[in-house]
Amino acid sequence: MTEALRGAQVVVDLTNSPSFEDSAVLNFFETSARNLFPAEAAAGVQHHIALSIVGVDRMGNIGYMRAKVAQENAIKSSGIPYTIVRATQFFEFVGPLVDTATSGKTVRISDVLMQPIAAEDIAAAVAKVAVQPPKNGYINVAGPDRLRQDELAREFLKARNDPRQVETDPSLGYYGGQVSENALVPDHPDLLGAVRFSDWLVHSQAQAR
Repeated sequence: MTEALRGAQVVVDLTNSPSFEDSAVLNFFETSARNLFPAEAAAGVQHHIALSIVGVDRMGNIGYMRAKVAQENAIKSSGIPYTIVRATQFFEFVGPLVDTATSGKTVRISDVLMQPIAAEDIAAAVAKVAVQPPKNGYINVAGPDRLRQDELAREFLKARNDPRQVETDPSLGYYGGQVSENALVPDHPDLLGAVRFSDWLVHSQAQAR
């Protein structure tokens, strides 16, 4: 791996576990850290950038979030100058989230507050960070609008003329884990995406035709 990084000044880490099972995802990020950071140090990498999640440290009851916190801690203790980009959920995740919550013609989903962002805006934010000096801290990136999860689901289904009906169930939290009201939204976003969810729906629907 050191040879692969030879000459690199900046490493952008967007890797993710192929399995979200609690022990598998934790093992993935721990193994990645053991392999990657010594190679970066040997190659003289000057800036490590990693994509993480807004509110990840507020959701310790969800295994994937615990694994991401472990990844963040490994970055901070690596000795490599770093910036951790914490992003809110992507617009592109709303469809799979709706499908996961579907039983028959009903989508049972919580009303947890979210501030999702377009993947293209995240890519632009990471690119911007990559040409700046390491922050040795966090940058929070979010979309322009705050919406509740059930609202996002209803707008998504309406835009696609999908007959499924949304049933709000606050007890469901986020992916089955209870989270606080503001767990998924940033206290102070450092960067805001430009694309609104309503505009993204129109654009993505046009592309699908």
